[in-house]
Amino acid sequence: MIASCPIGVFDSGYGGLTVLREIRRRLPQYDYLYLGDNARAPYGTRSFDVVYKFTLEAVERLFALGCRLVILACNTASAKALRTIQQNDLPRIDPRRRVLGVIRPTVEELGRLSANGHIGLFGTPGTVRSHSYDMEIAKLYPAFTVKSQECPMWVPLVENREAGDPGADYFVRKYVDMLFDSDPMIDTVLLGCTHYPLLYGKIRDCVPASAKVVAQGDIVARSLEDYLRRHPDMAGRCSMGGTCRYLTTENPDKFGDMASLFLGDDVEAAHIDL
Repeated sequence: MIASCPIGVFDSGYGGLTVLREIRRRLPQYDYLYLGDNARAPYGTRSFDVVYKFTLEAVERLFALGCRLVILACNTASAKALRTIQQNDLPRIDPRRRVLGVIRPTVEELGRLSANGHIGLFGTPGTVRSHSYDMEIAKLYPAFTVKSQECPMWVPLVENREAGDPGADYFVRKYVDMLFDSDPMIDTVLLGCTHYPLLYGKIRDCVPASAKVVAQGDIVARSLEDYLRRHPDMAGRCSMGGTCRYLTTENPDKFGDMASLFLGDDVEAAHIDL
Protein backbone atom coordinates (compact mmCIF):
# COMPACT_ATOMS: atom_id res chain seq x y z
CA MET A 1 0.00 0.00 0.00
CA ILE A 2 1.27 3.47 -0.86
CA ALA A 3 1.88 5.64 2.20
CA SER A 4 -0.90 8.13 2.81
CA CYS A 5 1.13 11.30 2.30
CA PRO A 6 4.48 10.58 0.67
CA ILE A 7 6.74 13.24 -0.80
CA GLY A 8 6.38 12.99 -4.56
CA VAL A 9 9.47 13.07 -6.77
CA PHE A 10 8.93 13.44 -10.51
CA ASP A 11 11.21 13.19 -13.52
CA SER A 12 10.66 12.58 -17.18
CA GLY A 13 12.95 9.58 -16.91
CA TYR A 14 15.64 8.11 -14.69
CA GLY A 15 17.92 11.04 -13.87
CA GLY A 16 15.74 12.23 -11.01
CA LEU A 17 16.72 9.07 -9.18
CA THR A 18 20.08 10.71 -8.48
CA VAL A 19 18.19 13.48 -6.68
CA LEU A 20 15.92 11.01 -4.88
CA ARG A 21 18.97 9.07 -3.70
CA GLU A 22 20.44 12.15 -2.02
CA ILE A 23 17.09 13.23 -0.58
CA ARG A 24 16.57 9.81 1.01
CA ARG A 25 20.12 9.83 2.33
CA ARG A 26 19.51 13.15 4.08
CA LEU A 27 15.83 12.64 5.02
CA PRO A 28 15.35 8.87 5.37
CA GLN A 29 12.41 9.18 7.75
CA TYR A 30 9.89 10.32 5.13
CA ASP A 31 7.86 8.25 2.68
CA TYR A 32 8.56 8.85 -1.01
CA LEU A 33 6.74 8.17 -4.25
CA TYR A 34 8.83 8.43 -7.43
CA LEU A 35 7.13 8.84 -10.79
CA GLY A 36 9.07 8.55 -14.03
CA ASP A 37 7.32 9.43 -17.28
CA ASN A 38 9.69 7.14 -19.13
CA ALA A 39 7.26 6.33 -21.95
CA ARG A 40 7.30 9.97 -23.07
CA ALA A 41 10.93 10.79 -22.32
CA PRO A 42 13.03 12.66 -23.15
CA TYR A 43 11.45 16.02 -22.38
CA GLY A 44 14.55 17.99 -23.32
CA THR A 45 13.65 18.44 -26.99
CA ARG A 46 9.90 19.05 -26.47
CA SER A 47 8.16 22.43 -26.57
CA PHE A 48 7.25 24.46 -23.50
CA ASP A 49 3.56 23.66 -23.97
CA VAL A 50 4.10 19.91 -24.18
CA VAL A 51 6.47 19.80 -21.20
CA TYR A 52 4.01 21.85 -19.16
CA LYS A 53 1.11 19.56 -20.12
CA PHE A 54 3.01 16.37 -19.31
CA THR A 55 4.41 17.75 -16.04
CA LEU A 56 1.02 18.96 -14.85
CA GLU A 57 -0.47 15.54 -15.57
CA ALA A 58 2.23 13.92 -13.43
CA VAL A 59 1.83 16.43 -10.60
CA GLU A 60 -1.93 15.97 -10.52
CA ARG A 61 -1.52 12.20 -10.43
CA LEU A 62 0.94 12.41 -7.54
CA PHE A 63 -1.49 14.69 -5.71
CA ALA A 64 -4.26 12.15 -6.32
CA LEU A 65 -2.03 9.47 -4.79
CA GLY A 66 -1.72 11.45 -1.57
CA CYS A 67 1.31 13.67 -2.09
CA ARG A 68 1.10 17.12 -0.52
CA LEU A 69 4.57 18.11 -1.71
CA VAL A 70 6.09 17.28 -5.10
CA ILE A 71 9.70 17.82 -6.17
CA LEU A 72 10.32 18.25 -9.90
CA ALA A 73 13.66 16.42 -9.98
CA CYS A 74 13.99 17.31 -13.65
CA ASN A 75 15.72 20.40 -15.00
CA THR A 76 13.55 20.54 -18.13
CA ALA A 77 10.30 20.32 -16.17
CA SER A 78 11.61 22.86 -13.66
CA ALA A 79 12.58 25.19 -16.50
CA LYS A 80 9.48 24.88 -18.64
CA ALA A 81 6.62 24.04 -16.28
CA LEU A 82 7.30 24.86 -12.63
CA ARG A 83 6.47 28.57 -12.61
CA THR A 84 3.17 28.12 -14.48
CA ILE A 85 2.11 25.28 -12.19
CA GLN A 86 2.99 27.29 -9.08
CA GLN A 87 1.26 30.48 -10.22
CA ASN A 88 -1.72 29.22 -12.23
CA ASP A 89 -2.53 25.65 -11.25
CA LEU A 90 -1.85 25.26 -7.52
CA PRO A 91 -4.37 27.98 -6.55
CA ARG A 92 -6.98 26.04 -8.53
CA ILE A 93 -5.98 22.54 -7.42
CA ASP A 94 -5.18 23.14 -3.76
CA PRO A 95 -3.30 26.22 -2.49
CA ARG A 96 -2.05 24.20 0.49
CA ARG A 97 0.00 21.89 -1.73
CA ARG A 98 3.45 22.70 -3.03
CA VAL A 99 5.58 21.94 -6.08
CA LEU A 100 9.30 22.70 -5.90
CA GLY A 101 12.03 22.49 -8.55
CA VAL A 102 15.76 22.02 -8.81
CA ILE A 103 16.89 25.24 -10.47
CA ARG A 104 16.37 27.80 -7.70
CA PRO A 105 18.19 25.88 -4.94
CA THR A 106 21.04 25.11 -7.32
CA VAL A 107 21.45 28.76 -8.28
CA GLU A 108 21.31 29.88 -4.65
CA GLU A 109 24.51 27.91 -4.00
CA LEU A 110 26.51 29.82 -6.59
CA GLY A 111 27.26 32.78 -4.37
CA ARG A 112 29.07 30.45 -1.98
CA LEU A 113 30.78 28.34 -4.63
CA SER A 114 32.06 30.82 -7.20
CA ALA A 115 34.98 33.11 -6.44
CA ASN A 116 34.90 35.15 -9.65
CA GLY A 117 31.29 34.94 -10.84
CA HIS A 118 32.06 33.04 -14.05
CA ILE A 119 29.60 30.14 -14.23
CA GLY A 120 29.40 27.30 -16.72
CA LEU A 121 26.31 25.18 -17.32
CA PHE A 122 26.05 21.78 -18.96
CA GLY A 123 22.46 20.94 -19.85
CA THR A 124 20.05 19.36 -22.29
CA PRO A 125 19.01 21.45 -25.30
CA GLY A 126 15.65 22.13 -23.62
CA THR A 127 17.18 23.40 -20.40
CA VAL A 128 19.82 25.53 -22.12
CA ARG A 129 17.39 27.07 -24.62
CA SER A 130 14.88 27.90 -21.90
CA HIS A 131 17.48 30.30 -20.41
CA SER A 132 16.00 29.48 -16.99
CA TYR A 133 19.38 29.29 -15.30
CA ASP A 134 20.52 32.52 -16.94
CA MET A 135 17.40 34.34 -15.71
CA GLU A 136 17.56 32.92 -12.20
CA ILE A 137 21.25 33.73 -11.86
CA ALA A 138 20.64 37.26 -13.17
CA LYS A 139 18.02 37.78 -10.43
CA LEU A 140 20.22 36.63 -7.57
CA TYR A 141 23.69 37.50 -8.87
CA PRO A 142 23.38 40.19 -11.58
CA ALA A 143 27.16 40.61 -11.83
CA PHE A 144 27.74 36.94 -12.68
CA THR A 145 28.53 35.74 -16.20
CA VAL A 146 26.92 32.51 -17.44
CA LYS A 147 28.00 30.36 -20.37
CA SER A 148 25.86 27.36 -21.28
CA GLN A 149 26.69 24.28 -23.29
CA GLU A 150 24.15 21.87 -24.77
CA CYS A 151 25.20 18.23 -24.33
CA PRO A 152 22.77 16.21 -26.46
CA MET A 153 24.84 13.02 -26.32
CA TRP A 154 25.29 12.71 -22.58
CA VAL A 155 21.83 11.41 -21.65
CA PRO A 156 21.91 8.71 -24.38
CA LEU A 157 25.36 7.64 -23.18
CA VAL A 158 24.04 7.19 -19.65
CA GLU A 159 20.82 5.43 -20.62
CA ASN A 160 22.64 3.10 -23.02
CA ARG A 161 24.99 2.14 -20.17
CA GLU A 162 27.97 3.60 -22.01
CA ALA A 163 28.93 6.24 -19.44
CA GLY A 164 31.96 4.23 -18.38
CA ASP A 165 33.07 3.27 -21.88
CA PRO A 166 36.13 4.81 -23.55
CA GLY A 167 33.88 5.99 -26.38
CA ALA A 168 32.14 8.37 -23.97
CA ASP A 169 35.41 10.22 -23.44
CA TYR A 170 35.15 11.91 -26.84
CA PHE A 171 31.75 13.45 -26.18
CA VAL A 172 32.64 14.51 -22.66
CA ARG A 173 35.85 16.18 -23.80
CA LYS A 174 34.08 17.77 -26.79
CA TYR A 175 31.44 19.58 -24.71
CA VAL A 176 33.83 20.51 -21.90
CA ASP A 177 36.25 22.07 -24.38
CA MET A 178 33.43 23.95 -26.12
CA LEU A 179 32.28 25.41 -22.78
CA PHE A 180 35.73 26.53 -21.64
CA ASP A 181 36.59 27.89 -25.09
CA SER A 182 33.62 30.23 -24.63
CA ASP A 183 34.95 31.45 -21.27
CA PRO A 184 38.30 30.20 -19.91
CA MET A 185 37.63 32.04 -16.63
CA ILE A 186 34.78 29.73 -15.56
CA ASP A 187 35.44 28.63 -11.98
CA THR A 188 32.18 26.79 -11.22
CA VAL A 189 30.42 24.31 -13.49
CA LEU A 190 26.84 23.18 -12.90
CA LEU A 191 25.70 19.77 -14.08
CA GLY A 192 22.27 20.98 -15.17
CA CYS A 193 20.79 17.56 -15.83
CA THR A 194 20.18 14.85 -13.26
CA HIS A 195 21.71 12.21 -15.55
CA TYR A 196 25.08 13.88 -15.58
CA PRO A 197 26.32 12.71 -12.15
CA LEU A 198 26.83 9.29 -13.76
CA LEU A 199 29.44 10.99 -15.97
CA TYR A 200 30.93 12.95 -13.08
CA GLY A 201 34.33 11.22 -13.08
CA LYS A 202 34.91 11.80 -16.79
CA ILE A 203 33.67 15.40 -16.58
CA ARG A 204 35.89 16.09 -13.57
CA ASP A 205 38.91 14.74 -15.43
CA CYS A 206 38.28 17.07 -18.39
CA VAL A 207 37.39 20.24 -16.50
CA PRO A 208 40.37 22.36 -15.36
CA ALA A 209 41.46 21.48 -11.84
CA SER A 210 40.84 25.05 -10.69
CA ALA A 211 37.09 24.81 -11.45
CA LYS A 212 34.46 23.24 -9.24
CA VAL A 213 32.02 20.71 -10.71
CA VAL A 214 28.65 20.80 -8.98
CA ALA A 215 25.99 18.06 -9.06
CA GLN A 216 22.47 18.88 -7.90
CA GLY A 217 21.46 15.94 -5.74
CA ASP A 218 22.91 17.04 -2.41
CA ILE A 219 22.02 20.68 -3.04
CA VAL A 220 18.36 19.83 -3.63
CA ALA A 221 18.33 17.49 -0.63
CA ARG A 222 19.72 20.18 1.68
CA SER A 223 17.27 22.70 0.26
CA LEU A 224 14.35 20.36 0.91
CA GLU A 225 15.56 19.73 4.45
CA ASP A 226 15.69 23.49 5.03
CA TYR A 227 12.26 23.97 3.46
CA LEU A 228 10.66 21.39 5.73
CA ARG A 229 12.38 22.92 8.76
CA ARG A 230 10.99 26.35 7.83
CA HIS A 231 7.53 24.95 7.06
CA PRO A 232 6.67 22.60 9.93
CA ASP A 233 3.05 22.54 8.82
CA MET A 234 4.07 20.90 5.55
CA ALA A 235 6.56 18.63 7.28
CA GLY A 236 3.77 17.45 9.55
CA ARG A 237 1.57 16.61 6.56
CA CYS A 238 4.20 14.33 4.99
CA SER A 239 4.09 10.79 6.33
CA MET A 240 7.14 9.29 7.99
CA GLY A 241 7.43 5.58 7.40
CA GLY A 242 10.78 5.43 5.64
CA THR A 243 9.25 3.82 2.52
CA CYS A 244 9.85 4.46 -1.16
CA ARG A 245 7.68 3.36 -4.07
CA TYR A 246 8.32 3.68 -7.79
CA LEU A 247 5.89 4.28 -10.64
CA THR A 248 6.67 4.41 -14.35
CA THR A 249 4.70 5.02 -17.52
CA GLU A 250 7.00 2.51 -19.23
CA ASN A 251 7.56 -1.20 -18.68
CA PRO A 252 8.18 -1.77 -14.94
CA ASP A 253 10.86 -4.41 -15.53
CA LYS A 254 12.77 -2.08 -17.85
CA PHE A 255 12.45 0.72 -15.31
CA GLY A 256 13.74 -1.50 -12.51
CA ASP A 257 16.72 -2.57 -14.58
CA MET A 258 17.66 1.01 -15.44
CA ALA A 259 16.90 2.36 -11.96
CA SER A 260 19.45 -0.03 -10.47
CA LEU A 261 22.08 1.77 -12.57
CA PHE A 262 21.23 5.09 -10.91
CA LEU A 263 20.58 3.84 -7.38
CA GLY A 264 22.89 0.86 -7.04
CA ASP A 265 20.01 -1.18 -5.59
CA ASP A 266 17.33 -3.46 -6.96
CA VAL A 267 14.10 -1.58 -7.65
CA GLU A 268 10.59 -2.87 -8.17
CA ALA A 269 8.23 -0.50 -9.99
CA ALA A 270 4.58 -0.47 -10.95
CA HIS A 271 3.10 0.77 -14.23
CA ILE A 272 0.89 3.84 -14.32
CA ASP A 273 -0.83 5.69 -17.16
CA LEU A 274 -0.95 9.47 -17.33
